[in-house]
Amino acid sequence: MANVTLNVTDAKGQATGTVEAPEALFGVSAEDVQAHIPLIHQVVIAQLAAARQGTHATKTRGMVSGGGKKPWKQKGTGRARQGSIRAPQWYHGGTVFGPQPRDYSQRTPKKMKAAALRYALSDRANAGRVAVVEFAITEPSTKAAVAALAPITADTFTTVVFTRDNINEWLSVRNIPTVHPIFVDQLNTYDVITSQYVVFTKEAFEAFVAAKTEPKEA
Repeated sequence: MANVTLNVTDAKGQATGTVEAPEALFGVSAEDVQAHIPLIHQVVIAQLAAARQGTHATKTRGMVSGGGKKPWKQKGTGRARQGSIRAPQWYHGGTVFGPQPRDYSQRTPKKMKAAALRYALSDRANAGRVAVVEFAITEPSTKAAVAALAPITADTFTTVVFTRDNINEWLSVRNIPTVHPIFVDQLNTYDVITSQYVVFTKEAFEAFVAAKTEPKEA
């Protein structure tokens, strides 16, 4: 299985070399990606559903205060019979079949999430929109981060992947409106497909490949 070659640039956006990325992670064919769009869609929908709080609530007639007294007698008034001014047909009455707190999360198998991420990354790599950058930032600097990213991403929305040791790099990009920073252990399908480019720090790329290709313990 042949690897995929990704470009590596330095802090000034100049090409410094290439790295080999596993074909299983970044080299799935465009036809195979197209065939698995429903899988990507299902995983993204599940992720968005899990992010919903589900705390919406309306009051039923039993939850609205007041209304304990019958408005008027049952018969003899010529009006429709009523039992409570908090019934749904009354102004300030309860709500019928309104939203109640619920859990929107969906169960998504780990293998489905992993496969969707592979297809999403491969789609970006097939379009030449995955890169590796050696920031080499010794102290937080948004200007330095822009100089490193602009030659690659051309000011389009980009997901930049860091390790948790890339503190200066993280602080440097967090104020750039077109950049979504994320740690490598949090990388997910949604953040890949909503970005035009995916940029890894060299450390993050190595950590991601190692985590996804290391053999599983029996």
